[in-house]
Amino acid sequence: MPPRLVAALLIGLLAVVQAQLWFGRGSVGNVAELQRKLDDQKARNAIAVQANERLAAEVRDLQEGLEMVEEKARLELGMVKPNEVLVQVAK
Repeated sequence: MPPRLVAALLIGLLAVVQAQLWFGRGSVGNVAELQRKLDDQKARNAIAVQANERLAAEVRDLQEGLEMVEEKARLELGMVKPNEVLVQVAK
């Protein structure tokens, strides 16, 4: 094989590889766009996690708040649930 043909073949292969790098799937521009989308999604996920944590804290507060109200009603007002017997011990 003549050296010029080998050189031309190698230059052609190099051109194909460079074209893939700059314009094909997985190109520099495509990777940069995907990275930007990933960063945006991570930011949205962080906001959603904070919102979920706030909601979970609110649910806990409501649950504990109801328990506290129930306990106060039992101790201070002597309230009982249906089919329940209340026994108070005086100190």
